[in-house]
Amino acid sequence: MAVGPDTLPELKPVDGFRIGIASAGIKKPGRRDVVLMEVCDGATVAGVFTKNAFCAAPVTLSKQYLASSATRYLLVNTGNANAGTGEQGMADAIRCCDAVAQLVGVEREAVLPFSTGVIGEPLPVDKIVAVLDDAKTDLNESNWLNAAHGIMTTDTRAKAACEQFVYQGQTVTLTGISKGAGMIMPNMATMLGYVATDARVAQPLLQQWLSQAADRSFNRITIDGDTSTNDSCILVATGRSGVSVEAENTELADLFLAALNRIMLNLAQAIVRDGEGATKFVEVRVEQAASVEEALQVAYTIAHSPLVKTALYASDPNWGRILACVGRAGLENLDLNALEIYLNDVCIVEKGGRAASYTEEQGQAVMDGEEILIHVVLKRGAVRESVWTTDLSTEYVHINADYRS
Repeated sequence: MAVGPDTLPELKPVDGFRIGIASAGIKKPGRRDVVLMEVCDGATVAGVFTKNAFCAAPVTLSKQYLASSATRYLLVNTGNANAGTGEQGMADAIRCCDAVAQLVGVEREAVLPFSTGVIGEPLPVDKIVAVLDDAKTDLNESNWLNAAHGIMTTDTRAKAACEQFVYQGQTVTLTGISKGAGMIMPNMATMLGYVATDARVAQPLLQQWLSQAADRSFNRITIDGDTSTNDSCILVATGRSGVSVEAENTELADLFLAALNRIMLNLAQAIVRDGEGATKFVEVRVEQAASVEEALQVAYTIAHSPLVKTALYASDPNWGRILACVGRAGLENLDLNALEIYLNDVCIVEKGGRAASYTEEQGQAVMDGEEILIHVVLKRGAVRESVWTTDLSTEYVHINADYRS
């Protein structure tokens, strides 16, 4: 179950970035569940990771290795998160990195591991190691779509995006994939994301821009309010296009950042559209707030509310639930008579109560749609922020009740 058309753009290869996929059968026999990504020598790599204190062993290692060495390979497995696995989980992640390093002739620290799947079960290292040679043999620059399928867990569709722009006659490409459908909550969402570009970007600047882009995309989505143990997003700049992006060149930097922000938001919203059991894609927009924090405080109070989310699933225009969320969001000195609340362009609340022009038929027409905008105007300042979420369906309960079976 997902919202919106299941279409993907043409995924352009990125010179200097190759991908190979293999089948280890970690959770399901025959499943292509191991992905190996090769980063060319001289590339720069940036990453952002979960803020869950119980972060998985591969997250801990990836953060350490990324800070200490030049990254040459990314290893991803699905079907097992290698989280909540203690010292053995760390040893297993290291063993996987060692196996890749020995196979391709690099140092262990040049390999970043990533895992996604069931928490608390031992990583089947032998299965992963046994297919690494297959993944290496499969390495090529055109494997993006296969990789998008290879990193899926409870996802029902692959998620990928591609952007290109031309600067002084030279084409710059950005291509990326993501996965995620449940345990979605900012910092980050339960997701893996990989974006590569053939632009050249210095590592500190690449890290700064990735962090900013993630804050506006992957850190603005929520499905169920649960922050995963394994969230990771990696941005690779191979430099093979010959276009060097520097902050001082504002024209080029603006072009690059616009493309990066579009691709990151596209990948993040694709996760929401494929949220577990989702039947609605919902933007919660708060504007005329006094600060970013205030706007997000209101937006997330609405987006996390089980009462709002179940009303969305029922297509029930129960506007009182939204009003109650705004009231309990914790804003000081909130002027109830000034604020307004809308469903799409239908005003439902004004002057402290139900809008005089509102009719149930108007609200029902909005709620019957697949895509809904909940729009709150606070009239306290000039800040505008959005988060994206889903409804909460019976199918979500079934998926997560049966997840380990």
